[in-house]
Amino acid sequence: MYSETRPWGSFHVLDEGKGFKVKRIVVTPGGRLSLQSHKHRAEHWTVVTGTATVTVGDRVVELRRSQTIDIAQGEKHRLENFHDGPVEVIEVQFGDYLGEDDIVRYDDVYQRA
Repeated sequence: MYSETRPWGSFHVLDEGKGFKVKRIVVTPGGRLSLQSHKHRAEHWTVVTGTATVTVGDRVVELRRSQTIDIAQGEKHRLENFHDGPVEVIEVQFGDYLGEDDIVRYDDVYQRA
């Protein structure tokens, strides 16, 4: 459907419809998404390649291929790649509004607002 490049890697929207969006997220080695939350959506992540370091609330876990995690609406979260190869995650978003501007950033190494 469409793709965007970010400082940490890229994402590709695979499908979307009323109340859901499916993305393939690729995090390059050393890449780190901002610590963020969303006012209007929940997310479900499944790792398909690599080892992802995931922060959800106060928990930090490493997830490998086929492992999943749920992120509740409004919950702080982050995806990081501390390894040599890329990390690929399938993200399914659920909510009434799924725009890219529904991000509240708390910490961002790329200094984005």
